[in-house]
Amino acid sequence: MKIVTPAKVNLSLRVRRPDESGYHPLLSIVQAIEPVDFLTFETADEDRLEIEGIRLPVDDDNLIWLALRAAVPGRKKRLHIKLIKEIPTAAGLGGGSSDAAAALLAASEMFGFEYQRDVAAGVGADVPFFRTGGLARMEGYGELLTPLEAATGFHLGLVVPPFDLSTPAVYGAWDGLDYPETLQVTGADLPPSLRRYGPLTNDLYPAALVLAPQLDDWRSELAHRWNRPVLMSGSGPSLFAFFGSSGEANEAIDVVPPGSRFAGAVAPLGHGARVVADG
Repeated sequence: MKIVTPAKVNLSLRVRRPDESGYHPLLSIVQAIEPVDFLTFETADEDRLEIEGIRLPVDDDNLIWLALRAAVPGRKKRLHIKLIKEIPTAAGLGGGSSDAAAALLAASEMFGFEYQRDVAAGVGADVPFFRTGGLARMEGYGELLTPLEAATGFHLGLVVPPFDLSTPAVYGAWDGLDYPETLQVTGADLPPSLRRYGPLTNDLYPAALVLAPQLDDWRSELAHRWNRPVLMSGSGPSLFAFFGSSGEANEAIDVVPPGSRFAGAVAPLGHGARVVADG
């Protein structure tokens, strides 16, 4: 079985202090986007995870195995899983959660797992979103999702600077700040199909700067070269801006400063993890 699963971008992310659960309630407008990861699941004599494209842990702590254990406790049938990794890691694009959503889909198809949102949320806050993809309002700790009408008429210029940011570390830094002001994008700076959701912002941006001050150099330089506002996705460091067409976005990528981990013109996607072939 072959499954394709997308990245995501937080078009907007508002965060509140941790509540009695210890987690930060959030409100986010989330869009599934390119690039995508490809996963194949085949029965085998023993469990094995093979990752192509980047060095990542393949042991029991990988979110793919965590998702399978949550979905099918005591699983007897063993799997050979191959992951072709195209979504940048530690970038605020949800790549690990997206792969976990693919594992839950595989569990449904191969083991009869009946999907449950609380199981998905227990694996990772972004995992429920990747079950459906498209455009959605995400609330609570990621488990409360409201699908939104597809937004059209734009592409994104997406750039991942050459450093990682740890999500727990960024949230920890945010806890040490006093509700700092952050960037906002609204009005004519937004595609018409997204203006109803504005202003778009990311509360975690000042916290990300505490850990990686060079992030603001990248954002400022991109805003200058692209002549438009630039936002951050998730806990960063991915940066993005809106363009009216794929051609315009590709022209913007041509002027990105050298050294980024990823730079591409990406399209919004209307799907989450989905089966594209059996095998």
